[in-house]
Amino acid sequence: MPNKGTRRRTESSAITSDTSSSSSSSSILRPGSVRINVQGAFIVDDEADSLNGGNGDQHGTKDIRLPNHTATVSHIAVDIGGSLAKLVYFSEEPFSREPGGRLNFINFEIDHIESCLEFMRQLKVKQQRLLGSRPGDLCVMATGGGAYKYYDTIREALGVEVSREDEMECLIMGLDFFITEIPNEVFTYSETDPMRFVEARADIYPYLLVNIGSGVSMIKVSGPRHYQRIGGTSLGGGTFWGLLSLLTGARTFDEMLNMADRGDNATVDMLVGDIYGTDYSKVGLKASTIASSFGKVFKMKRDAEREAEDGGGLANGDREQSHAKRGHSSAEAEAEAEADPSMERLRFKSEDISRSLLYAISNNIGQIAYLQSEKHGLAKIYFGGSFIRGHRQTMNTLSYAIRFWSKGEKRAFFLRHEGYLGAVGAFLKRQPKHWGRRYSFEEVNPLLLDRVRRREDEDEGGWGGGGGGGGVGGGAGGGVGSDGDARDAVLISQLEKGQEHRYIDMEQQKYHLQKPL
Repeated sequence: MPNKGTRRRTESSAITSDTSSSSSSSSILRPGSVRINVQGAFIVDDEADSLNGGNGDQHGTKDIRLPNHTATVSHIAVDIGGSLAKLVYFSEEPFSREPGGRLNFINFEIDHIESCLEFMRQLKVKQQRLLGSRPGDLCVMATGGGAYKYYDTIREALGVEVSREDEMECLIMGLDFFITEIPNEVFTYSETDPMRFVEARADIYPYLLVNIGSGVSMIKVSGPRHYQRIGGTSLGGGTFWGLLSLLTGARTFDEMLNMADRGDNATVDMLVGDIYGTDYSKVGLKASTIASSFGKVFKMKRDAEREAEDGGGLANGDREQSHAKRGHSSAEAEAEAEADPSMERLRFKSEDISRSLLYAISNNIGQIAYLQSEKHGLAKIYFGGSFIRGHRQTMNTLSYAIRFWSKGEKRAFFLRHEGYLGAVGAFLKRQPKHWGRRYSFEEVNPLLLDRVRRREDEDEGGWGGGGGGGGVGGGAGGGVGSDGDARDAVLISQLEKGQEHRYIDMEQQKYHLQKPL
């Protein structure tokens, strides 16, 4: 089970803008000012945790240590959804002789968006103080719906450039990064085998991404830039949070999850065993399987009302009317209800309600995810989003749903940084000005990439035009350049055709790339 407790926030020593430092061949190369060296990357698990900050900020996600990353970074990224703002930033190791740095993760409730802005303002101040950089050197990469809603607010509060990035594309880029590059990040979950890590791998497509935030989006991903939102549901984390705010005294999402841990849904849900008295083995349903979420509530309420009527008590609704006529307060009415044995039977525990609702929402999402994966022929299903939060009951319910409906043919995967897919994707998309396209290269030969960049400057008609297309060339008139060599021409030709080539051998030298656009 991943440690989802609070984490110690690492003090950032710099948010800088220099990329002249060398990076090894294990770098994740995005055609921009950031080149993230992931060689030896690992999740920091051995640090003492601390309490939450108290201003709506949560420190429950472990940092990712990048011991071989020496190039500095000039931006931070934020994914602003309907309930949370998730922030990712790079920092060097404070008071340490060790090289490298780390990716830091922190989130804020939307109700405390001012705290998020203040935190970003502090990062900007540290950048200016430590490096003497200009205010404009820091860039905020923003994604999610809040990137538009709070765009002017962020710009005015920080006085920096704000780049708005597509939400779906950032989710996929972030997930691809975690799947392929970070050890001990992706895992499967079940009650009998709680946490089994999956090795990072390059061959990851196609897959289904189920992102569970306030609502739920389901995205079919066929390649780095090939994706389609194929469905979703409005019953997500916001539903859980909203209904429990009405039904219980809980105020925070984590408090609600803690209540669910202590609850017993059998007091609220109607189970198969309540109907059959045992398993319904013919169709594979255990006695503990939920037949109807909250199905016992109406029956218990009806029985209590009949008992009150048979004993001369009040029928449903009469009690409130009687108290109103007598001018009694609601507190007095509640006190009388507590003294009435028939009414006591209607007192459901908040913990039981929380567990029942958690199961209802998770089961619904799991079944819809299975149906979408079956319709589109996808065997791998990744669950992300801040609704999960490493919660055992949530992961077990989603995983069980996929195994049950697919008869074990499909697998559910989870991530330790499940709530930060969009923010990490936005972080990775930082690019310099005048770069006409976002390629999906990874570990491309630096010399070849330098040639591409030079030709973009020399002949924008050949490399920069036509921003919405799927190929690399800007049109038939855009050539490679009179001084281009055969190796470049072959690579460019393959990319323009949109074909999948993981290795192209040219003059005994291999250039590694992922699927082109």
